[in-house]
Amino acid sequence: MNDIGVCNISLSKPIVCDTYTQSKILGGFIMVDKFNHATVAVGMIRHSLRRAKNVHKQALSIGKTEREKLNGHKGRVIWFTGLSGSGKSTIANSLEVALYATGHRTYILDGDNMRGGLNKDLGFTDADRVENIRRIAELAKLMMDAGLIVITAFISPFRREREMARELIGLGNFIEVYVNTPLEVCEQRDVKGLYKKARAGQLPNLSGIGSAYEPPLTPDIIVNGGDEDVGEIVNKIVLQTAA
Repeated sequence: MNDIGVCNISLSKPIVCDTYTQSKILGGFIMVDKFNHATVAVGMIRHSLRRAKNVHKQALSIGKTEREKLNGHKGRVIWFTGLSGSGKSTIANSLEVALYATGHRTYILDGDNMRGGLNKDLGFTDADRVENIRRIAELAKLMMDAGLIVITAFISPFRREREMARELIGLGNFIEVYVNTPLEVCEQRDVKGLYKKARAGQLPNLSGIGSAYEPPLTPDIIVNGGDEDVGEIVNKIVLQTAA
């Protein structure tokens, strides 16, 4: 059953548009999923968002280049993705320790920690997961602009949101690390008891059980959190990030 509603749409880039009453060509639109090219929505524009006209980007004297020079290294984002229990947080923490020991300025954005503050209002529906990753991507970009090496450890189950993060942060600044630990290994670990709850029907939206997890098609780095030694994994990542 199709739904009809009124909504606000915010874009990352400006577009030419008009109201539908003034121009059916510039006032109508189709939304297409860029991965499978399926039409997901059609709509008519009533008016542009008025608040956008009152927002002006402030020019700053100190930029990313100056901050990187002060830090002595490039700012970038190392984006871990994988199932719950795959080892993302463990590897991310060990990576930060290794980078910190060599004088790199770092910060970890961890899924559970972020849901205790900035994303406290979000649940685990697909829509909330999308918003969760959007906020994290924006925050990671700001911290990267500060010259930091930002390490994120989130399931981030959907390819389109990870690609959104890559595009927002920039191809040369974004390193996607897929922690490809088999589901059965993650379930055996089950440190947080999430898989047990999911199998009992108490947690319907756990990625890999009740909700889809879409593995990266072309990650920058692939590691196995079940077989590989954490130290070896960290060394592999450092070789690509510590320049």
